[in-house]
Amino acid sequence: MIKIIRKSLLYKTGVEYGDYTINIAEGCSHGCKYPCYAMMMAKRFGKIKTYEDWCQPKLIENALELLDIEIPKLKDKIQSVQLCFTTDPFMYGYPEISELSLKCIRKLNDAGIKCTALTKGVLPLELSTLSKDNEYGITLISLNESFRDEIEPGAAPYNERLLALRKLHDAGCKTWVSIEPYPTPNFIEQSLDEILESVSFVDKIIFGRLNYNAKVSQYKNYKQFFNEMAEKVIDFCKAKEKQYHIKEGTIT
Repeated sequence: MIKIIRKSLLYKTGVEYGDYTINIAEGCSHGCKYPCYAMMMAKRFGKIKTYEDWCQPKLIENALELLDIEIPKLKDKIQSVQLCFTTDPFMYGYPEISELSLKCIRKLNDAGIKCTALTKGVLPLELSTLSKDNEYGITLISLNESFRDEIEPGAAPYNERLLALRKLHDAGCKTWVSIEPYPTPNFIEQSLDEILESVSFVDKIIFGRLNYNAKVSQYKNYKQFFNEMAEKVIDFCKAKEKQYHIKEGTIT
């Protein structure tokens, strides 16, 4: 696996539900075709030239050393650190990335810093031995494997993501799911109710619409559709007494 050196690692994110974040790799083998916003930005700023470049992740070799330098400087400012916003901390088929993510989370926890992780890979059960303040989530926008193979070709099968998340929940961990970017029916006809029921054990649900794809606006009444889906999530979470967050721009 290609390894690279960075000059910094911890940074304040502009994502609406985030605080600080680290990205322990560049690129992502999952190759999501929503399109992926992180890939679009990497192209824009010249970090990659092609989709194929993006799908060949590069490991940040000095991530742990950077944390040793940056944690003392930023500790008092940090409420939580999320892994990751421009790559995947438990990238499917890349144990080197998962191992590094575990080491980073452990180092941050040892400094009294809570971590949040989100993946389209498989969350390792070893996470259950770390701080119980941590929160572990998966992205789940469908239950249809044919659709997953088309739009998230390199990511873990949905049932593997769900099984790993359930194991962490059963081990007493805080768990959540990101149902984002949720597609309109001209991408796939599916039941949001079924997806919600499949994650009814989690503590929190984040829901957001699909962006950056012209096909969305080709669906008649797409704004009304996302309004209705968001309300469905809110009603479900209120009935089950769960936390929820609807991403900005989803309800119009």
